[in-house]
Amino acid sequence: MRRFLSTLALASLLSGSVALAQAPAPPPDVAPAKATKLIRRHKVVVLDVRTPAEFATGHVAGARNVDFKAADFAQQVSQLDSTQTYLVYCASGNRSNKAATLMRQQGLRKVVNGGSLPSLKQAGAKTE
Repeated sequence: MRRFLSTLALASLLSGSVALAQAPAPPPDVAPAKATKLIRRHKVVVLDVRTPAEFATGHVAGARNVDFKAADFAQQVSQLDSTQTYLVYCASGNRSNKAATLMRQQGLRKVVNGGSLPSLKQAGAKTE
């Protein structure tokens, strides 16, 4: 019985390790100054994951609005070009982190969390 439980525990541990190894790494966060530099140099596609109403009040110049709260967010992400690098931001950095994680789970490997619009503005990002 003891041997059976040991074997079961080992199998459980190994299967958990395999599942963890297959999960995509969390998206990297970049400092606002570095994010702003990437935006200025056109090294990233900028995605604002706030609601359209929030986006309408002001956003990073050239950003695309892809609402994280929209029912079709995952579908919109599936249509993105996987060869591009995406920088995602929101109002506080919370939704952008969740959005970037979901994007990586859907196969987009070049995704960074730019954090919040206020911090990007403070770092010098142009807005419109």
